[in-house]
Amino acid sequence: MAQPRAYYAPGALSASFYDLVTASDASIEGDVAIYAALAPPGSAVLELGCGTGRIAFALAEQGLSVTGIDIAPAMLNQAKSRLATAAEEVKARVEFRLGDLTSLDLKRRFEAVICPFYTLAHLPAGAAWRNAFQTMAKHLSPEGRCAVHLPLGALMRSPAPPKHLPALDRPTPDGGRLQIFVLDRKYKEPIGRFDQLVEYVELDRAGGPIRRSTERLTYYDADPQPFAEAAGLKREGAPLALGDTGHVHVFVRA
Repeated sequence: MAQPRAYYAPGALSASFYDLVTASDASIEGDVAIYAALAPPGSAVLELGCGTGRIAFALAEQGLSVTGIDIAPAMLNQAKSRLATAAEEVKARVEFRLGDLTSLDLKRRFEAVICPFYTLAHLPAGAAWRNAFQTMAKHLSPEGRCAVHLPLGALMRSPAPPKHLPALDRPTPDGGRLQIFVLDRKYKEPIGRFDQLVEYVELDRAGGPIRRSTERLTYYDADPQPFAEAAGLKREGAPLALGDTGHVHVFVRA
């Protein structure tokens, strides 16, 4: 087996087919509405982990200005390509930048800061989480709100599906198919680390393989509240359920 790539790395099919996979993911249905409700109409939103721009474009279409940050060039390039063909009124409200959410300093503040779809969970729950929450607090306006979407522990402890059956099987825009197989799944309880080895397989119209990509997905499980409090933030209400595998945690200035 080839050395596994990291998710969303250059050449990884997880990056190439991100939009196809997320469009099929019921666990994130309704997330845009949650984030849109965080900020007043016409205000500015900072999105940490913007990926290909799924949320950024949706918020901009609702009149919000969005600055999207991502550390993965393979994802950001797709977002910028989409921006080039967007409607002029959307172009005027969206900006994408390469950046690291643990060290970002844009020297401005936003009415909402969002960290969607398990972005924070990709980082070890220690110094990286502390720094990420410092980034959120630094960029949050005095009356602003920030939201972090994290997976539930139940997701990480769930058994892997059978290796020989695709966990996802969807048609691709060119008439082929994308299949995803889970090859291995482990959860290390003491450190809250979830590791999943998957294989992406792109098939042509006749069902023959075109490309394969073996990739490793890692999530970290922890309570975000202590990290938020250390950054001068406090929880606003109970976490919001999103699908059956994650919660959106909302924070404001303490």
